[in-house]
Amino acid sequence: MVTSGQSQQPQQAWRYCGCQIKMWREEADVSRQELAKEANYDYEYVKSMENGRRRPTLRLLQVADQLCGARGKLVAAHEHLKPEKFLSYAEGYMGYEAEAITLGFYQPLHVPGLLQTEGTTRALLNAYLPPLDDETIDERVAGRLERQSLLGRQTRAFSFVVGEAALRNPVGGAEVRRQQLLHLLDVGEARNVTVQALPFLGAGPWVDGPFVLLETPEHEYLVYEEGQETGVLYADPDKVSAISQRHAMILRQALSPEESATFIRKLAEE
Repeated sequence: MVTSGQSQQPQQAWRYCGCQIKMWREEADVSRQELAKEANYDYEYVKSMENGRRRPTLRLLQVADQLCGARGKLVAAHEHLKPEKFLSYAEGYMGYEAEAITLGFYQPLHVPGLLQTEGTTRALLNAYLPPLDDETIDERVAGRLERQSLLGRQTRAFSFVVGEAALRNPVGGAEVRRQQLLHLLDVGEARNVTVQALPFLGAGPWVDGPFVLLETPEHEYLVYEEGQETGVLYADPDKVSAISQRHAMILRQALSPEESATFIRKLAEE
């Protein structure tokens, strides 16, 4: 059971729409520079959208439609180009996350998505490269906040180990970070949610990257690992066993929930 890479369907729609913009523009004898200027976009940004490397924005479609006399034909494409709430390669994982009865998260570098405040999520997405347009950011913020309703299912157990680097990193600025730390304390009070801090340590399995360990309703164990541009979900017994051993070691080295709350509260007060 493996999911990896990124779905090609959105990119195909981007390429088709970008090709249509280019065809209408050339038919109307409108240069790319003219379109970019009228839409208040950089020339290379428009080029990327026409070539399908970026999702054509509603603004570009509206301006191109008017300049090229498309009479609504280009604007109509926007309905098929709405941004996805989640990265394409994470879709398989999301389905299992929604059904899992236990989930163990380890994240050394940033606060896990299920625990993020809106301020933290927006700060991370605003810094994403290549840059995202406002509509995509809004959709992804909404999607991440919707996922957090899972924590309210009290018959499911959630365990989070968050690295000290993630807790100290001032994502979004001092006030956003303070609100994030206080939010961790609030969420950690739920009886089905455990939040633990992992202080800086030397060599060990905690330096090998983040993961999520899931148990399905059928008591099958899965692991999800995510990198820069890919996500992998697997059930291979040997690989799951290795992650389970690392997870157990990380839990032993992490501060207890009570110690973690004290540690996080001190960071918030700083």
